[in-house]
Amino acid sequence: MSLVAVAIISDLEFGGAQRQVVELANHMDPEQCRMYVVSLSSFVPLADSLRDRDQRLKLVLRRFRFDFTVVPRLIGLLRSVQASVIHSYLFDATIAARLAGRAGGCAAIIGSERNSDYVLKRSDFVALRITQLLSDLTIANSSAGADFNARMLGDSKERYRVVHNGVDVERFNVRRAEEALRSELGIKPHQPVVGMFASFKPQKNHPYWLRAARRVVDRFPDVKLLFVGDELNKGMSDSVEFKQKLNRTVDELRLRGNCLFIGNRKDVERYYNLCTCTVLPSLFEGTPNAALESMASGVPVVATRVADNAYIIPDGKAGYLVGLTDEEALAERVGRLLKDGTLRESLGRSARQWAVDEFSGRRLAEKTLAVYREAVARS
Repeated sequence: MSLVAVAIISDLEFGGAQRQVVELANHMDPEQCRMYVVSLSSFVPLADSLRDRDQRLKLVLRRFRFDFTVVPRLIGLLRSVQASVIHSYLFDATIAARLAGRAGGCAAIIGSERNSDYVLKRSDFVALRITQLLSDLTIANSSAGADFNARMLGDSKERYRVVHNGVDVERFNVRRAEEALRSELGIKPHQPVVGMFASFKPQKNHPYWLRAARRVVDRFPDVKLLFVGDELNKGMSDSVEFKQKLNRTVDELRLRGNCLFIGNRKDVERYYNLCTCTVLPSLFEGTPNAALESMASGVPVVATRVADNAYIIPDGKAGYLVGLTDEEALAERVGRLLKDGTLRESLGRSARQWAVDEFSGRRLAEKTLAVYREAVARS
């Protein structure tokens, strides 16, 4: 049975959930499931990566946060494409999907959990609880996220399915770093580079890495600290203040000469190939896209031991895991990779194979489609 699915999200900015919506839509088998993407905002830079964008991207613009005119307009769109499944990402889209799904003719209303161990606003908590029974299933991108969400909302674990994120293993691949790109960024041909690919928000914990990086620079004075990412659209998640704090920390630790901030990039895959290794010091996560992209590029990752990272990044096989407050361990693991090229290449090969086997975009689409079919059958 062929399905019609609508993935609805607050926007398509440079964020993890947004990347996964595009990844899912690009890899869904059109003979099994025709998929549309709906954004509640006109800010859609990642839509450039969406295949058949003109046919599949729909805008149902929200003028302010609780714009309830979104609901009837969304109902009309769902009916027009004859949607059987609506799959929501992020809070605003989740409420809209729950309120519009049945009236729009959807047999299944599916939510998402993209993180774990965060603090929810009281108003958001109340809205989610009130509309909770309008949803059929929730897809979490980590077991930790499923456990957290069920516990927070007092929901049954039977209503959760875990599907880890996927990565385009053709786009993110092992390639020779472009010398022209190094020259453009002012990086010498053999200069080591440690990359951090993350939006500027407290969850990503940049200051922890900077404190550890001070130790790394003391051992490897020539190392470049590459930061790909920037503040969020409209300063969400306190990202403007966090960026200011980040810049103060860089200067306090005397790291300005080693740091290279390049903002958001649509061709982000090119920058992984510059890196000797990457770091991901997050306070909490779901499935971190940056880890999957780095591993698919054959670049080992050093990350904090949070959520499902112990499964996603096998310690000592695809990279290393460290504690949330162990700056010395973070610096030591990065230093180990900078020093030992043989070890780095071995971990990189293993990381690439693990990403291809378990986290490809095709696997993401297959697993998600199975949940869609289950939800429709249950209804």
